[in-house]
Amino acid sequence: MTTKQQVRAVLERLPDDCSLDDVLYHLYVLRAVERGRADVQAGRTLTHEQVERALREKWVLGAGR
Repeated sequence: MTTKQQVRAVLERLPDDCSLDDVLYHLYVLRAVERGRADVQAGRTLTHEQVERALREKWVLGAGR
């Protein structure tokens, strides 16, 4: 599906009285999902354990410093 087709599909799913902010939000989400899928395909992901460790180091262990 081309980008133009994706935009049209988003517009078709939205109600006729949607705002420009609604359109922009849905396009933003569509783009974020595309980027996430590209990251997965390229191997740019972290395991749950890696994320948990990083958050723990930043917020729990870093709080006492």
